[in-house]
Amino acid sequence: MEPDQDPDTDDLPLRANTNHILVRHYVLDLTVHFDRKVIGGNVVLFLEPCSGSGTTAEDHAGAKEGAFQCRPRDVDEQEVSTKGLGETPTGAKKSFSARGRDTPEVRALPGSGSAHTAAESGSSPLSHSWETNSGGEFTLLLDCCDLDVSKVEEVDVTSVSATASLLPHVAPRRSAVPSANPKAAFIQNLISVPSSRWRRQHQLFSLCSRAIGARDGGSLHFHRDRWSLQVRKKGVVSPLDFPRVLRICYETRPTGGSVRWTRDQDNRVCVYTAGSPINNRALFPCQEPPVAMSTWQAAVRAPRECVVLMSGEETTVPVEDGGTRSLIWHYYVTMPMPASTFTLAVGNWHQVTAESPPTLEQGLRDQADCSNVAKLGAGPGELGEADLMSGLGSSISVVKGSPFKTGSRPAAAFCRPQESPATRKAFIFSEWLEGNLDVAGNPLERFCRDQTTSSDSAFSYSSFGDERLSLTDQSGTVDDGMPCSHGDYPCRFTERAARTQRVIPHRVFGPVCLLQKAQMAVLDLLPRCLAAAYHVLGVHPFPRLDVLIVPAGFCSLGMASPHIIFLSQSVLCAGTIGPGEEGPSLCGSRICHEIAHSWFGLVIGARDWTEEWISEGFATYLEDIIWAQAKQLSSQRTADEFDLKALLRWRRLSDELQNSEEQLQILRPHLEHTGQVGESGSSTIKHALNPDKTFMQVHYLKGYFLLRFLASQVGEKSFVNFIRVFVEKYHGQLILSQEFLQMLLVTFPNMERKGLTLGAIYADWLDRPGIPKWLYERNAVWSEARLVEEVKAEVGKWILLSQSPQGKGRKRKRTEPVVNYKEVTSEQLVMLLELLLEEEELSAATLEALQRTYALQNQDAEVKHRWCELVVKHAYTRAYGDVEHFLVHNQAMGVYLYGELMVQEDPEQQALARRCLSLVQEEIDHSARKVVEEMVL
Repeated sequence: MEPDQDPDTDDLPLRANTNHILVRHYVLDLTVHFDRKVIGGNVVLFLEPCSGSGTTAEDHAGAKEGAFQCRPRDVDEQEVSTKGLGETPTGAKKSFSARGRDTPEVRALPGSGSAHTAAESGSSPLSHSWETNSGGEFTLLLDCCDLDVSKVEEVDVTSVSATASLLPHVAPRRSAVPSANPKAAFIQNLISVPSSRWRRQHQLFSLCSRAIGARDGGSLHFHRDRWSLQVRKKGVVSPLDFPRVLRICYETRPTGGSVRWTRDQDNRVCVYTAGSPINNRALFPCQEPPVAMSTWQAAVRAPRECVVLMSGEETTVPVEDGGTRSLIWHYYVTMPMPASTFTLAVGNWHQVTAESPPTLEQGLRDQADCSNVAKLGAGPGELGEADLMSGLGSSISVVKGSPFKTGSRPAAAFCRPQESPATRKAFIFSEWLEGNLDVAGNPLERFCRDQTTSSDSAFSYSSFGDERLSLTDQSGTVDDGMPCSHGDYPCRFTERAARTQRVIPHRVFGPVCLLQKAQMAVLDLLPRCLAAAYHVLGVHPFPRLDVLIVPAGFCSLGMASPHIIFLSQSVLCAGTIGPGEEGPSLCGSRICHEIAHSWFGLVIGARDWTEEWISEGFATYLEDIIWAQAKQLSSQRTADEFDLKALLRWRRLSDELQNSEEQLQILRPHLEHTGQVGESGSSTIKHALNPDKTFMQVHYLKGYFLLRFLASQVGEKSFVNFIRVFVEKYHGQLILSQEFLQMLLVTFPNMERKGLTLGAIYADWLDRPGIPKWLYERNAVWSEARLVEEVKAEVGKWILLSQSPQGKGRKRKRTEPVVNYKEVTSEQLVMLLELLLEEEELSAATLEALQRTYALQNQDAEVKHRWCELVVKHAYTRAYGDVEHFLVHNQAMGVYLYGELMVQEDPEQQALARRCLSLVQEEIDHSARKVVEEMVL
């Protein structure tokens, strides 16, 4: 075991040996089983050994827990996925044993020559045998936990590689390692296909993924410990000789940390990727380090009443899964991304439309109604005569009666040649690869990027320019000559259409009961926010966007992934729009925050995950700029709002730093070792599993203030323009703090002349806990800002009222003068309530007047949270119902409110905390529940 592979209990290990071998593409074939709360199927990995890989690999030590043999997915599903390919994979027709996880089953793997056990105990003899008796064989390590892996096999791509003449030879990538093995050479050639032919490449990936298992010992040795899946092939001692295509059959576990099985606000079952600290390793075996950039394709089977939303460059029309009650949804990405960004949500979601009525009938037609389902000509894997060319099977489903028309060629262009059958087959296969014909030689009306895969009504458009441009085919489009520094992929930054597209197509989904709120609070704001983000940052990195209102137990206010954003229901309340406000502030700013992640967090990511500030600090800084642009505020109003928000964030950061461990306050915890990994590529993420860190915002807030500090040195406008130039240079890449800071210092040399060196910035902002001196100085300035002074004046009125006989609820002997309270914005109201929280005493009559004056029950969740704190602090029993409502409906924001209820040692408040926990314990996020239970129980 390498030194960095023995993490502390709150560190998360990244075990994948990415310095030896990389996954370049994943093909997932998954089925959602709501009855058992598992997702089952297989993932096919396309591997590329790294240049400089040694002839032997010693980084296979450290496996302390036993390997095992587990249940694969249902037999008939296994057969369907390979039917027509000549034979089924080895062992596919075996039945499954029903057994508990605590009872190991020992079974010999076909072709492996050894037995493996399901035990995951560090004392397992077989575990020790795996650890010590590798025989010098190379070990592939994948990040993996909470998965029942039933089989790992090499995929025989011989039948596909036989058509290599149809795949033009391309020069291998610079990092590629040449191979004399024809199958390996074919996969290397396939991986290296230029981006202009991405469609052909993906179809061949799909073909390979459906091929049979290798006959010569295709089932590989594998071993599972707590954090990894380890795979070997007998006699293979180098990554150069390791199989290039693997198929892993597995099932998730109901309690796996990567997905949440729950019920939505309509009490319908659903499942979604949780964005948990362990990322996607409990959804599929993968390489989690961000340097393992890959593309993927996925087919997901789900009950026909469900809608499947996923990271994917196009919307998809679901197709019927033969005679079953399931539909299949296909998604893909062509931009290499870390596996952690893969996102999935399956549930009874409904699309929000501009015409949604105030209330919906219970019989509202599901968005995935069968009337919108494209019909399959054959079930998955059922192949016709034309499919048997060179033993190949179709990787796509032929859709009959599809309403979507191709605009690429007239039908006459698909006339079959009159040459020999062999020539005809080659012609059909070539045209199929181009996406023009199905495998029978008929014009194909699906699976092409040059057509809309959804009717126009499925998307929302606006008047912000050429919104429909992203629906056209950009595969193979000649770029405008804009140089990119990243690897080869179909980049929107080089597409002429994308560079003028202010608003990308977008949709909003949610449960029926929230559609009206989502329409008012999200759908109406999205075009403005997208256009504003384009104005600030330039080209939208992704061609479309779905927004999903997730269940109440979601662990945060939002989460951004490629092509999809999860939003908490807490942002939906429009509240009372204050003077000068152009929309619900919490919802608008949160949407802008998540949209900003498209640039920082997704298309530009942190090479070392401990540098979270690169994602969250930038998104927090940019959300203010984008939201101000969306509201079209004047420069003075913008500056005023920025100062108010800065003061609110200063107060939050100051409070957090006073109540947290110093080691959790450092933005670059690895210091000068940031970005460094072990010999194999393995590393750890410090404090990733610390439950306190889950709810901390230091990376958001301290990172935001660092960017405000830098902007103050060069001017806000110049700094934002610099960020845009930085995006143009670094999009599609992973960075460390130093890349951004060094480019900034080179661009603005006067900064270094003033003593702002890279080392000074590290020392003041990134490598130390606490608050930098500049922040203390700016706090004094923000405290005297105009909007803050207005709040202070209002607070004074409330304090005077509380001290008056009227405020104390006494009978008045004479008429008191009427107090006129000034209207305030939602951020000002948050500040007002925070300042009132500093008062030792507020009477019940004052709290009642406060609630009535500002209609606090109708305000957004940020305001309600401060109101609930006031209620708890002053034991205002009449509003305990507000506290209960908040804790039930705003679970992501109420965690520490439980602590305030308990710390008062008021029996009624403690009973309230326990009652609220009992109401949400089945749906609250697991990490949040653990923290709350420690406080309450």
